[in-house]
Amino acid sequence: MAVLRPGARLRSVTCTTEVVVVRAVGEADLRCGGQPMVDVSAPDGSAGEPAPGFDGGTQIGKRYGDEETGVEVLCTKAGAGSISLGEVVLNVQGAKPLPSSD
Repeated sequence: MAVLRPGARLRSVTCTTEVVVVRAVGEADLRCGGQPMVDVSAPDGSAGEPAPGFDGGTQIGKRYGDEETGVEVLCTKAGAGSISLGEVVLNVQGAKPLPSSD
């Protein structure tokens, strides 16, 4: 587990996915493709392909989050791996409705 901080830039070791942490609450086991994510400045230590069940892919510009823990990340580079907190795959966050201007 790593301590996540808003603004931290992380990358996957199983694919090309990169994210920026938007919201975080202390320690979290943030993974991509079934493997822990690392800082973007960490040396390249490829861990192969995304694991089955964690190979749904990520989309650039989409936010992925977990409402229970409050963790939210923004995908800045798409890849083949799915982002997860431990074994739980994070969902794409929908657009927040704007207030009406009546």
